Order: sequence, then structure tokens, then C-alpha cells
Amino acid sequence: MTYPLEPYRDPAQDTSIQPHQTPAQGPVELYGERVPVVWVPDAYGRMVPMPKHLAPPPMPAPEPRDLTPLPLLDPVAQRFLGAGLGGGALAAGVGYGVGQILSTLAGLGSGALLWIALIALACRMPARAVADARGDTTVNIRKAVIKRSHFHG
Repeated sequence: MTYPLEPYRDPAQDTSIQPHQTPAQGPVELYGERVPVVWVPDAYGRMVPMPKHLAPPPMPAPEPRDLTPLPLLDPVAQRFLGAGLGGGALAAGVGYGVGQILSTLAGLGSGALLWIALIALACRMPARAVADARGDTTVNIRKAVIKRSHFHG
């Protein structure tokens, strides 16, 4: 099928074209066929257009943070701290007590046992041996006074 050729018409002299309309030039681009364009920042911070299929993937939105206040010290750390302080106090108390007992035993061996032995020996010695050692003699004087009163009256 052939179409007859139309004679050439000068657009400036063509009266069928309105002055505010421009003749269609090039292929027709439909809205659905248009490539979507996104604006992305470049290296200098300016926003530049870029086809959407060439743009970098969008950054996922961060999850919301939990803003409830936390305790000053972690409960597990509090337990560790309490166990450490309690164990240290226990060890210090046991060490102090053992030190007191050992120092008492050392003092008991050097001085107190000697005095206890001397006191025990002194108690067991007869009094006569003690007096003879000093050169004293013991004299026991016993005076008995018997008085009888008679009243005949």
C-alpha cells in the first residue's frame, strides 16, 4: 500500500498549525516508558540526578533504640563485686584470727608456761622445805586458858 506524496508545505506559511503549538519532533515518549530518576549526593555534597536502576541501594532504616535507663552497675557485676569484697573481708578476718591465736601460742610457750610451771612447783613444795631454805624455824605455841567460875549464891 502506497501513500501519495504530499507537496512540500512551508511551516511558516502553513495556516493549519496554530502559533502556540509546536510540531511533534522525534519519537513519542510515554509516561510508563520513562526511566525513573532519583537524586543522590555526589562527592561534593551536591544532589545530582541518576537513573534509579544505576543508583546505590538505599540504606535500611536503623531499628529504634531502647532508651530505658539502665542501672548504674550491672547486676552481675554487683554480685561479683560483693563476692570479692565479702571474700576479702572473710580472708582478712580469718587471717587476723589465726595471727592472734599463733601469737598467743608463741607467748604462751615463751613466758606463760614457765610461770605456770613455777606456780605449780611452788604449790606442791611442802611449807617446811620453804622455811628451811630461808633458815626460819617454825614454833607453834598453844595456850589454853580454862577458867571455871563458881557462883554459890
